[in-house]
Amino acid sequence: VIEYVADHYGRDQVSQIITYGSMAAKAVIRDVGRVMSHPYGFVDRIAKLVPFEVGMTINKALEQEEALRELYDNEEEVTMLIDMALSLEGLTRNVGKHAGGVVISPSSISDFTPIYCEPGGTGLVSQYDKDDVEAIGLVKFDFLGLRTLTIIDWTVRAINSRNPQDRLEIERIPLTDADTFKLLQAYQTTAVFQLESRGMKDLIRRLQPDSFEDIVALVALFRPGPLQSGMVDDFINRKHGRARVEYPHPALESILKPTYGVILYQEQVMQIAQVLAGYTLGGADVLRRAMGKKKPEEMKKQRAVFVDGAIANNVEADTATYIFDLMEKFAGYGFNKSHSAGYALVSYQTAWLKTHYPAEFMAAVLSADMDNTDKIVTLIDECRSMRLDIRPPDINRSLHQFTAISDDSIYYGLGAIKGVGQGAITSIVERRNDGEYLSLDDFCQRVDPGKVNRKVLEALIKGGAMDGFSQNRAALMAHLPQALKAAEQQQQNLDSGINDMFGDLSAKAEAAELPPCEAWDERDRLAFEKEALGLYLTGHPLAMFNAEIRQIAPATLSQWQMQLDTGASGDRYRQKEQDATVCGLVVDIRMRNGFRGREAFVTLDDQSGRIDVRVSPDLLTQIESDLAKDKIWVVRGGIAYDDFNNGIKLRADRVELLENYRIRCARALHLRISADRELVIEQIIDVLNQHQASNAMPAVFHLSYQDYQYELRTGKEWSFIPDEDCLLTLQRCLQSDEFFFEYR
Repeated sequence: VIEYVADHYGRDQVSQIITYGSMAAKAVIRDVGRVMSHPYGFVDRIAKLVPFEVGMTINKALEQEEALRELYDNEEEVTMLIDMALSLEGLTRNVGKHAGGVVISPSSISDFTPIYCEPGGTGLVSQYDKDDVEAIGLVKFDFLGLRTLTIIDWTVRAINSRNPQDRLEIERIPLTDADTFKLLQAYQTTAVFQLESRGMKDLIRRLQPDSFEDIVALVALFRPGPLQSGMVDDFINRKHGRARVEYPHPALESILKPTYGVILYQEQVMQIAQVLAGYTLGGADVLRRAMGKKKPEEMKKQRAVFVDGAIANNVEADTATYIFDLMEKFAGYGFNKSHSAGYALVSYQTAWLKTHYPAEFMAAVLSADMDNTDKIVTLIDECRSMRLDIRPPDINRSLHQFTAISDDSIYYGLGAIKGVGQGAITSIVERRNDGEYLSLDDFCQRVDPGKVNRKVLEALIKGGAMDGFSQNRAALMAHLPQALKAAEQQQQNLDSGINDMFGDLSAKAEAAELPPCEAWDERDRLAFEKEALGLYLTGHPLAMFNAEIRQIAPATLSQWQMQLDTGASGDRYRQKEQDATVCGLVVDIRMRNGFRGREAFVTLDDQSGRIDVRVSPDLLTQIESDLAKDKIWVVRGGIAYDDFNNGIKLRADRVELLENYRIRCARALHLRISADRELVIEQIIDVLNQHQASNAMPAVFHLSYQDYQYELRTGKEWSFIPDEDCLLTLQRCLQSDEFFFEYR
């Protein structure tokens, strides 16, 4: 669009607008630390103590963050760094370009503003920022680029590619689709444009939109002004009949009826001025701007014009004054309806696509966020809740982006594997057009070694993209050097014109046997998978502990959710906390400065669901060393329904790592083994010997031989400590149902 405007009006009359970046609290500490040659870790530790908050300064951080103040007072290097940072804080650090701000001038742009030459840029950029550009009389246009429009385009292309006979035109979808509104009313709006935040989901739950007009209102209502003024509650209560719909004057009913008598949009302010006071459209726009900017002298002038105009239209002076006051109050909160309607249309289209074409839509959304691992994790969870099957990346099936292959299946995108770039993927897909890759050797000999190097190959193996060659990823990794060497030799032969009469046959062998290699244990396999993908896709670290966890926490998170989410309508929101023990994997940690100090909100995943755990400042100081992702926690506390997040929450009273809880609470390790498996028994005894400790946990052997059963319990002098290494070794020796821990 910017290119079109530049071509249409003249490139010397169109420019984008400069932005000035300042040295904010965190950034100035990092910059000063770098210039003072401090190690990165030292500076990073200090910068991270500055709270993440709009308008945060170093002085405010020193007041709020006790740990930062302590470092500043007691460590000379920190004092020098922060004092230097304080002297530079707020200075202009760099210049940038406004994302969508464009100025179109009546003659050459340099007649009005100095020009900044952007390094490597092709267009003009004004040296005046957005405020100064308007102050000198130029008009600033905002060309807002929405990535969601690309997501919609990708989705529609994917749908039409799979269904060429019944082509979808997104502009023609009905705006009254009942299933789409059911999805919205259930606030299943993750990935739906403008409607996916926690606060918006809560507003949707309360409003229960059932028309397109309601979605327009949602976008306008979800802003600080309306939320804090009580205007939102008034709107919702009137919609649901809990409050009476009233109009300030009978003539305003047609204007305010769609918003239940509430002045919500700027256009309504303008219409009221026209209908009651005889304003022209231009005059009404002047009134709207005056109300928005709250200039006392202009408002005094407009009040007189409005009241006089209303009286001339047979409206009583008191009524006219009351309505003007009402307009003035709501004008500060009023939103541009055309803007809100444009956003609402995009919101509805994404909701409609999610309802009717979930696989194609979620594949497009995932593809749009491939570089954001945290977002990918959230979206994969959403796919699972939608019962979509996310298949692992496949060297012979996957493309750069996530791809929907059926109504409920999506292939993982190769571009979302860490360390695998666009050049490597292009080479892989191009060479695949000559036929599927048959083996690791075949793959290495066909792709471009300059683009698909060893690091890329290791990432593909760890991420599961080569499981089609062998389910044993360890064997693939062990064979990789040999495969690379063979590919290098083949390339040298080609370069020198030598033809290896056996090379092509060996590379094309469909069932090339890899040398025997012990497979990675489940923990290592999943750790490598997460290293490559940023998440656990084909398994879960808790799976190996399922039987043990059910003894510790008999109810899963999904069972707690069902239990707390039942009962008469509205009852769940008033339920008291219940005592609970939950066990799950730490997947997210958020820190916050609360009333009583720094507290943590930790998200636990137990495979059936997730829960937010609040860790108080006092408890946080006790368990800070255990506060890390991928730790397995056992938490005791009060569980309740979380109305705001449409889920469950837990207030932690006690937090322990599963390993520590096992050592403290398990009474014995039970092992069921056939007595003739002498080698396995010897391995187990060796493991227990290595972890031996007096007065620790006994082992109970349940030995079977033919029709006889024997039980052997070790004594106190031959007990052991069941730490994680011990447990992993046992898992290599035995099947999951051949051993279990007995808890009190």
